[in-house]
Amino acid sequence: MSNNKRKGLGRGLSALFGDSKPEKKPAESSNLNKILIADLSRNPYQPRQNFSEEKLDELAKSIEKNGIIQPIAVRPSKSENGKFEIVAGERRWLAAQRAGLHEIPVTILDLSDVESLEVAIVENIQRDDLNPIEEARGYKRLNEEFKYDHESISKLMSKSRSHVSNTLRLLTLPSDVIAMLEEGSLTSGQARPLIGLSNASYIAEEIVSKNYSARKVEYLTRNKKNEKHTKKVDANIIKTQENIEKILGLKVSIVNRKNNSGKVVIKYEDLDQFELISKLLTKN
Repeated sequence: MSNNKRKGLGRGLSALFGDSKPEKKPAESSNLNKILIADLSRNPYQPRQNFSEEKLDELAKSIEKNGIIQPIAVRPSKSENGKFEIVAGERRWLAAQRAGLHEIPVTILDLSDVESLEVAIVENIQRDDLNPIEEARGYKRLNEEFKYDHESISKLMSKSRSHVSNTLRLLTLPSDVIAMLEEGSLTSGQARPLIGLSNASYIAEEIVSKNYSARKVEYLTRNKKNEKHTKKVDANIIKTQENIEKILGLKVSIVNRKNNSGKVVIKYEDLDQFELISKLLTKN
């Protein structure tokens, strides 16, 4: 990641979040203004595609009662004089319209297209509950358009590197599974074990219809990479596994083979847990 990219992002975020004074001067002598809602347009770089109608209504009611506490960050429009483009705060802008406001407080920033895109992506991932696919697409744009590697993204977003990598891998799932993640019928924990499976769509439908937990999905997909057909899950084994886990308070894995032979694995993390297992197994 080049130094100019890092500098641009820092300047945009500092101005937006108020962590420090921006290096550039605001677009006007005073960067805190009130402007007409009609003079604002959405950010073309907005990574969020869907806003919760319920949450918008809740925010609109709050705005009706308390007003907009945090100004919306905008920059001057390049195509229309006197108009502005939202950099961050589109949800507040939409809710303000529902609340019947005609003008709203804004902070006018002097940002380039590159800075506007960076700020829009980072602000949404940090401050809004994006669905896993919107989050993954935001990471992908940071990677492809700004050359951030996974380590740089993880530091920027205060996420673990494995979280960033696993989130990006969700984009390799079939389009119908991705749609389930977007609509919320499938969680990222349920979807991750499906990555790389040729029958991911089939399994995803079964997960949703039977409401499998992420733990059950892990069991379902274990040793099934590259298989063409999904075998029926033995519900009795899963239930037994979960019962043993509740009794021991430890993670248990049961592997059952075709001939009904197999193994039970009890995992422990320290000597105290080992001694507990030993006592239980050797108890007369």
